[in-house]
Amino acid sequence: MKAVLFTLFFTAITLISAWAGDEPPTIESNKTAIDLVQNHANYLWTLIAAVLVFFMQAGFAMVEAGFTRAKNAINIMMKNLMDFSMGTIIFWAVGFGLMFGASSSGWFGTSGFFLSDFSPDGDPWVLVFWMFQVVFAATAATIVSGAMAERTKFTGYILYSIGLTGLIYPIFGSWAWGSLFNGSGWLENLGFIDFAGSTVVHSVGGWAALAGAIVLGPRMGKYGKDGSVKPILGHNIPLAALGVFILWVGWFGFNAGSTTTADKSIAMIAVNTNLAAAAGAILAMLTSWIKFGKPEVGMSLNGALAGLVGITAGCANVSPGSAIIIGAVAGVLVVLSVLFIEKMKIDDPVGAVSVHGVNGAWGTLAAGIFNMGGTSAKILGVQCLGIASCFIWTFALAFTMFKVIDMTMGLRVSPEEELEGLDYSEHGGNAYPDFEVLSYGGTGVSPKGYGSAASPVMAGKTVEQSG
Repeated sequence: MKAVLFTLFFTAITLISAWAGDEPPTIESNKTAIDLVQNHANYLWTLIAAVLVFFMQAGFAMVEAGFTRAKNAINIMMKNLMDFSMGTIIFWAVGFGLMFGASSSGWFGTSGFFLSDFSPDGDPWVLVFWMFQVVFAATAATIVSGAMAERTKFTGYILYSIGLTGLIYPIFGSWAWGSLFNGSGWLENLGFIDFAGSTVVHSVGGWAALAGAIVLGPRMGKYGKDGSVKPILGHNIPLAALGVFILWVGWFGFNAGSTTTADKSIAMIAVNTNLAAAAGAILAMLTSWIKFGKPEVGMSLNGALAGLVGITAGCANVSPGSAIIIGAVAGVLVVLSVLFIEKMKIDDPVGAVSVHGVNGAWGTLAAGIFNMGGTSAKILGVQCLGIASCFIWTFALAFTMFKVIDMTMGLRVSPEEELEGLDYSEHGGNAYPDFEVLSYGGTGVSPKGYGSAASPVMAGKTVEQSG
């Protein structure tokens, strides 16, 4: 017992002596310690959010593969792998500097290429910020893939992925977001509101997708000689649904992570994101139910994505009640837009233009309409200017890029390759070698004559070999 008491006494004396040697805490030292903890939390939160956004790449791949035919599944996986891989290198070399480099004009950055802003003995925040931004650039690129699915040459796809992540996306991004690092964009200086990228990311991807789909033309069998729309159904709706759920999860990183700060503001952003997605899914289901007489799964899934796209611009500056309205309108818009685009003879297999382009524009406008700090004609005017400038810049450049690719190396595969499937002709593979692949697409008739991967409504019963 004496030995135990002696040991405790000796330990206490040692600790007291150690403490006595330390400087007493001051207001300044406490502030330094708190700032250090907050700084580390910001790094951790931003990297976690970047990982969540990267996970969205898997979601996009599954949605696109599920909404298209089995004979093109390998091609779609390769495209989603390569647009991120190629986009990463191009954004490192060129895109990040154009988007966030020092800018005296407000039009594009002129520094920071090849991550030259980083030095081993400097602030490593540039690395964290680059990591978060590169996954956004890849998102814009992969949106285009869905609208051009099942008929695009793989080499052409790689080229336009480079053009989008290296030039089109970063330059518009510098107009709206340049001051997030070293730049200063002309559009953000006017007060443009796009917190997480309804326009910067999604409309850029959506309008580029529209240009690509127009240049490519529709898939074989999509339209009858009389102009009727023929359904070409996706081969795996459960896979597409899983992709939507993955995207929904990743969107919490997409929106809340755009704070790049671990603070209390992420709570409302996450709530708004979830509410808008739910409202979008419900209203898209109800709209398709009214239009087709059945609660249609493809439209409902795209309704959730439309709600997510719609809330992305205003997730930090609108109330939860407004988020529901924004998502609900997006859910209706996506159904009407898909049907309108099909009537215009523009073949968009996954509804990318409607989900990302149309609802990106709606979400950007809604961020001004429902701004919690109040709205005005000036705010709405700037929002409309941002929407219009995005469309003009992106569509014009993307259309030109696709035309140049088409006239030089060719953008579309041959009819024989399209019929056989891009998995074999482009990659020499078969995604489902142990199964006989059957498709119900291309021969059925849906209510009101509509039906696509984005709206696979009540297709006909005829079975045809497609794999």
